[in-house]
Amino acid sequence: MKVLVIGAGNMGLTYTSSIAKSGYLKKEDLIIFDKSLELRETLKKSTENYEVYDTLEDCLPIADIIFLAVKPYHNDELMQEMRAMMNDQQLVISIMAGVTIETIQNGLGIKKVVRAMPNLPAQVGKGMTSYLAAPEISRIELWMVEDLLNTTGKSVRVDSQMFIDASTGISGSGPAYVFYFMESMMEAAKSMGFSDNDSKVLVSATFEGAIELFNKNKLSPDSWMKRVSSKGGTTQAALDSLIDNNVQQLIHDAAYAAFNRAVELGKESTELQEK
Repeated sequence: MKVLVIGAGNMGLTYTSSIAKSGYLKKEDLIIFDKSLELRETLKKSTENYEVYDTLEDCLPIADIIFLAVKPYHNDELMQEMRAMMNDQQLVISIMAGVTIETIQNGLGIKKVVRAMPNLPAQVGKGMTSYLAAPEISRIELWMVEDLLNTTGKSVRVDSQMFIDASTGISGSGPAYVFYFMESMMEAAKSMGFSDNDSKVLVSATFEGAIELFNKNKLSPDSWMKRVSSKGGTTQAALDSLIDNNVQQLIHDAAYAAFNRAVELGKESTELQEK
């Protein structure tokens, strides 16, 4: 089995590196292509010794599984170039936000398509990927897909593309929300007199510890908040401020903004293909 990754950006290289390190494939069976000559030359000189190809004509026809790891606005042009070189036994895994399975099937003239939504922590093996497979994909092929996705962390199979768009608003874009909250806490710490480094340590250790507690117990976040806080205490003062400022609703609205944008991208991609 040969796996081709098209697109050597952050996520494309993350999957290439993770699959390589997992030992799931032989070195020569994991190949990569990017349109950028400069990037291809850099990859060829990399200590990772990637199998880098200069043209799609040389690598696409020999691939069994193809990762599409390009920006959504490149998909129409790329699929037009790929279509004549595809065959109906090839399986495509797309991590392009908002691009539907049907758009990829119609664009490439094939049926075996998986739409996946990973997130940035995949770079450190802590990723969360939701995915949906077209019905033409066999059970054995699904196992292979899940094994490949799980080289970057965890994965969950969902029932419809609506859940792919929804997971974009939760796990896909979610790390940015966490970083936003962390940055706010760090700025508060610095305004209280802590150094940059101490602010970073205080906040990162707090997040790490809270997540560890949550993952190792069955208590809900609300139950943990009640354990930390006491009536008239410091934590309750902070929680009251968050409640008074409607922060929960703001986070809810932010997640839905990402979800709705993912839906819009899908519609834009479909409309572009139909023109």
